[in-house]
Amino acid sequence: MSARLEVDKITVSFDGFRALDELTLSLEPGELRCVVGPNGAGKTTLMDVITGKTRPDSGSVRFAGRELTRLAEHQIVGLGIGRKFQRPTVFPGHTVFENLELTLKGGKGVFRALFARLSPDERAAIDRTLTLIGLTESAKALAGLLSHGQKQWLEIGMLLVQEPKVLLVDEPVAGMAQDEIEKTAEILASLVGQHTVVVVEHDMDFVRSIARTVTVLHEGRVLAEGPMQEVQNDPRVVEVYLGV
Repeated sequence: MSARLEVDKITVSFDGFRALDELTLSLEPGELRCVVGPNGAGKTTLMDVITGKTRPDSGSVRFAGRELTRLAEHQIVGLGIGRKFQRPTVFPGHTVFENLELTLKGGKGVFRALFARLSPDERAAIDRTLTLIGLTESAKALAGLLSHGQKQWLEIGMLLVQEPKVLLVDEPVAGMAQDEIEKTAEILASLVGQHTVVVVEHDMDFVRSIARTVTVLHEGRVLAEGPMQEVQNDPRVVEVYLGV
């Protein structure tokens, strides 16, 4: 069964305002796609539709052979689509390791997650994730004491231990120092081929550092799409986004 994510002619209106206007987008399995555009272009609404938070007026979203627009949010998560919002939502009173343990695929519940014995495979999955997000040495630290960047990495890790097929990541480097931005780029780039990753971001230097394919939204439609070099030289993109 294909794991391609297909958004086809999605339209969403709020009180007469068209947030998405017959938007069409196709994501191949394992690709990293950056979605950019001015405020109000429809980026957040697109992610809301894919995850079931917003129901479209018309159009379809298909993933792994399923129509997502008819499913509840938890059902979409169950199909392997995870979302990371701009502000990290970790469990501050638990350690980094416990945060990953609490979110392991399977939803054990807090009591069992914290007191049941981990299987060797579960422990190995957490250890792999700690290495990938660069928090192995902070595994026993309380999540609430982490830096902003570390909290962002931990939340990415909390998604990864759920074994998602698709990760939707909203403005991952907002408020980060330069060294944290570079580490975030490394983390997201390392996921290519194993996960489909969609990054919504305003920091164009960061987008340039990770972008394979860039989709530019404007007024709820795809304005331009392609390699970063090609897109950033598109006169339409310069006019409505890069030139401001």
